[in-house]
Amino acid sequence: MDFRVSISPSARQDLHDLVSYIAADNPPAAEQFGLRILNEVERTAVMPEIGRVVPEFGIPDLRELIVRPYRIVYRIDKRRSLIEIVRIWHAARGIPDIQEPKQ
Repeated sequence: MDFRVSISPSARQDLHDLVSYIAADNPPAAEQFGLRILNEVERTAVMPEIGRVVPEFGIPDLRELIVRPYRIVYRIDKRRSLIEIVRIWHAARGIPDIQEPKQ
């Protein structure tokens, strides 16, 4: 069974910011990279545990995919069959700023 994927407002802003930054110099590369990120996000619906556990947190349901130089951080909610993309974080920015899930 596939999971439903939700992108948090902060992850949407992250994606917007990174695509805008790249587009300032190279719009085609920005579009291509944005699509690459979204393709990786879609993979989590079929294979939720494909990413590694985020090492800084050690929480089994908080995982990440690496699309250099970005970290796609996501939360797995098995009970609701939901993947929440939490952040799309530039690796040079250190530890991802992660909000607690809303109950």
